[in-house]
Amino acid sequence: MDGFLKYKRELPEKQKVAERIKHFSEFTLPFDTQKEQEQSARCMDCGVPFCHYKCPLDNNISDFNKAAFEGRWKDAYQILSKTNPFPEFTGRICPAPCEQGCVLGINSDAVTIEEIEKTIIEKAFENNWITIEKPKERNGIKIAIIGSGPAGLAAAYYLNSYGYTVSVYEKDKEPGGLLRYGIPDFKLNKSVIKRRIELLKEVGIQFYTQTEIGKNISSEELEQKYDKIILAIGSQKERQYDIPLDTFTNAYYAMDYLTETNKFISDEISKKKINANGKHVIVIGGGDTGSDCIGTANREGALSVTELDYHEKPPKERSESTPWPMDALQYKDSTSHEEGSQRIFKNYATQFNTDETNTIISITISEVKIGIDQNGNRTKEIISNTSRTLPCDLLLVAIGFTGSVAISGSSVTWHKQRFNSQNYNTSNPKYFTIGDARIGASLVVNAIADGRNLAKYIHTNDFNQ
Repeated sequence: MDGFLKYKRELPEKQKVAERIKHFSEFTLPFDTQKEQEQSARCMDCGVPFCHYKCPLDNNISDFNKAAFEGRWKDAYQILSKTNPFPEFTGRICPAPCEQGCVLGINSDAVTIEEIEKTIIEKAFENNWITIEKPKERNGIKIAIIGSGPAGLAAAYYLNSYGYTVSVYEKDKEPGGLLRYGIPDFKLNKSVIKRRIELLKEVGIQFYTQTEIGKNISSEELEQKYDKIILAIGSQKERQYDIPLDTFTNAYYAMDYLTETNKFISDEISKKKINANGKHVIVIGGGDTGSDCIGTANREGALSVTELDYHEKPPKERSESTPWPMDALQYKDSTSHEEGSQRIFKNYATQFNTDETNTIISITISEVKIGIDQNGNRTKEIISNTSRTLPCDLLLVAIGFTGSVAISGSSVTWHKQRFNSQNYNTSNPKYFTIGDARIGASLVVNAIADGRNLAKYIHTNDFNQ
């Protein structure tokens, strides 16, 4: 595959940017109305809708499916928007835990709930049904939200609707956080984010970009200006690999690669340091972030892409250890895998082989057995006599995140309280924390739910006691 960097240099700069955007753009075609209604017709309107139980946002899935089936798309939008402020995000990048709970999944394929959700919101935009009303009056309480990812945007959306004056601070050039800088365009076009941000601005939410707390504005200034401050700063600390990467010239953590690529495609930067074009790429990590690296490397024109995952290969059919309605342990290829990659399971990189400039030229991998010790810690046992060597010109490590980066100049501390909706507090009563900063790296739908729930918590408890 020719990479996007091979476009003719004589193209005008604006045309080159447009070509890059097109090359990385969303490629999934929407279902036509007939197919969507065929899918929504499969919904059984269960007496106990496990899809609803599995959805962190409590979406009323049976009802919007019925409305979609009957062609009442505006009604479907109104039902969906009561619980989900951003269906255009979840309909594209949510891993759809609701579909894991679909009763049809017991013995057949689940209803394509995520696709129906995306269709509903896009029809709403096409028909100008999207309305976000400004609050009739403001309550005089000012709230700052640090971070404009899905959790921060959700908190801003609901707090603004309750009458609070909301300001969102973002250290990067554009709002969106991980949605904009961590998710590739082929999964979520940045125009979709911009469209929603403009609506949020119209109803009175203020956005301050390229403003980093502790650098462009101090914590003290924020505390003087605002009644409450919400930390929605994500979980940005990469989990460190056993072998340090900083001594190698061509090894990077995944988010550095994805962020730089997103900035390059949108013309925020003019040159890339990390480029997969014409290279043998190794991606360590089998999750969504690793998959995003694979799709990005393929679009850049990688010579080959190999994903290394130390877990055992899941079974093709649902494992008996994860019966319905649990999240299924089951082998699946993402669209990025299908575009071209080799997946190697139950193997671990034990050595990075370099040339005289400390550039990795190959990696040595071995089979590994993963276990849990008596303290609950994960263990790795390298299986002897299983080593082999793979060529490697670019190494990308996507093995997760361990927590938030501290805010410069602030002494605020907090602890991760996974899905404990009553513990948004920090060591400073003026501050709250939400999203990945509170619950650890998780799903976009969990971040949105956390922002919504904190807004309700503040409105119900903090200022109305």
